[in-house]
Amino acid sequence: MTITLAALIAVALSGCASVNSPVQGASGNIAQVGASKVGAIYTALDQGVRSYQAALAAQHRDDPGAGQAILNALDQVSTAAQSCAGTPGCDMQRVSATYDHMMHLREHVGGDRAALVGTDADALAGESSPVLQVVPQSQRAVALLKNGGLSDLVANNDAVKAAIEEWLTQMRGQLMSSFVNYQFLRAEMEPAYHKAGLPEALLFGIMAKESAGKVHAVSRAGAAGPLQFMPATAAQYGLKVVNGFDQRFDPRMEALANAEFINQQLKAFNDNLELTLAAYNGGPGFIGRLAGPADASFWSPQVYNALPPETREYVPMVLAAAWLFLHPDRYNLKFPRIDGVPGQVSLLAPASLSELTVCLGQAGGMQDGWFRTLRNLNPQLDPQAVQPAGTSLRIPKQLEGAYASECAPNSRWTALADTLHAAAPPPVWAAPPMPRREMVAVRRYQVRPGDTLNGIAQHLGCADPLDIARANHLRAPSYMIRPGMDLRVPACGGMPQRDMTAARSYRVQPGDTLNGIAQHFGCADPMDIARANDLSAPAYMIKPGMDLRVPACRTMAQRDVAAARTYHVQPGDTLNGIAQRFGCQDVASIAQANGLGAPYLITAGMELRLPSCRRG
Repeated sequence: MTITLAALIAVALSGCASVNSPVQGASGNIAQVGASKVGAIYTALDQGVRSYQAALAAQHRDDPGAGQAILNALDQVSTAAQSCAGTPGCDMQRVSATYDHMMHLREHVGGDRAALVGTDADALAGESSPVLQVVPQSQRAVALLKNGGLSDLVANNDAVKAAIEEWLTQMRGQLMSSFVNYQFLRAEMEPAYHKAGLPEALLFGIMAKESAGKVHAVSRAGAAGPLQFMPATAAQYGLKVVNGFDQRFDPRMEALANAEFINQQLKAFNDNLELTLAAYNGGPGFIGRLAGPADASFWSPQVYNALPPETREYVPMVLAAAWLFLHPDRYNLKFPRIDGVPGQVSLLAPASLSELTVCLGQAGGMQDGWFRTLRNLNPQLDPQAVQPAGTSLRIPKQLEGAYASECAPNSRWTALADTLHAAAPPPVWAAPPMPRREMVAVRRYQVRPGDTLNGIAQHLGCADPLDIARANHLRAPSYMIRPGMDLRVPACGGMPQRDMTAARSYRVQPGDTLNGIAQHFGCADPMDIARANDLSAPAYMIKPGMDLRVPACRTMAQRDVAAARTYHVQPGDTLNGIAQRFGCQDVASIAQANGLGAPYLITAGMELRLPSCRRG
């Protein structure tokens, strides 16, 4: 496997103190092994740098062999540096200076370093924060990038390998959009990591997992911004709400806060990157208690098994994203070339970010358009709000020309954007609220087995069961009630109340019908009894032995049922003949009293109730 320069520096510098003690004279060591061997190492380093410079220039010309040439140069430098680490008298400061020089070559010889990230065989892709001049700091940055053996972790740790697979499969779209978004945010965010001596790949890994580079992302828990700070944590690191703008949405400020947090936790966890990332996700106090004073490994059972699933998944996902950012070519991953150089324009005419998105279209080959990028670069602006002419906006520098031509005041695309932005769906007018019934006297009612809301409403003289539902906050559509529930029952206004004071109980006899019972008790409408007892349509079924509540209704004069008599039908009787015999000329009265429907059939032995009817 090719050893990257980053890996070499981490290994070489870690042994620097033991191999090359500052008090040990270089001349004495050289005398032991020979000045020629050290000189050969230095010559190999210099040749590797020259080859690397030439390969970068070839890559800038899109030479198809440039990728392999870069790898060859890195191998040459790596081999020389490994030899230096094991050779007394060889100055490791020179190795560090060589690494620093190669990083600057990436910028000045190879062109825009952001465009080089992700090209074939570029083993340093993304690891582009210049190495600081102080060797311990450069050692620390590279060691963090390697995470004390990240390459071994990638090779041997199933959780990280599974995370790499997840990024390359179901989350590949998020990884790619994260890369694109980051390239346009890089000028805002990377300087914070540069200043803090932190590897850029780590910044990308956190951002890809947290927000995919969407500056205005807000989680269900309330975390916000590209790096997802919770409000309380944000306040600790100076992020506030100023004039209505939440500074967590400012990518530069949130990157500064994130770098400060990461450095503080690295110090607390002795530069253990996994525990630091776990603290970023799960909270420093919680992770500190799990790791204990000895800073147990993130992967140790007492730590790993006690973590919530989210944190167990979070750490390998961030490490995997950082690793893919550095080594895309090893995984058949091609990041797009992105020109993320920042620029700005002053609006020639009033426009919103949405209108600019329309008129810019897919300029520069941006297939998904520029809405996300414009929002990310101008986080303080409402994308629908029209900004006045002269407003300065951050945009990618590559769009400055496209803005001048496509978004000019007289451009057809500007006119289209104006038309679309002015359009609005027709308003939906809310229906006026229904007039509320007047709630007068309220009483209490304890629900009994078999009760329904409709039956209770009828029983207690309320015409609308919804009045009871509203009074007791019962939820639609079931308006569920349970036996033993204590209900507030309003006596509702809005319709005449029935006189329930004379309600009585009646036990159903064999042969009874609802219509007959209604007539027997002088109520013209059997539906009153049906409602009072919650009988279901259309049968309104009653059974012998059932106890019915029978309201005394005021809808008609009560019939004189006191003198009602019974008659056993004899063979040959007809209903009309019986009516005539008992002085009642209204056959329908007898039929109704006994629940008979047309054609009023009767049979011998049937017992009829005969009301005392007025003669016609």
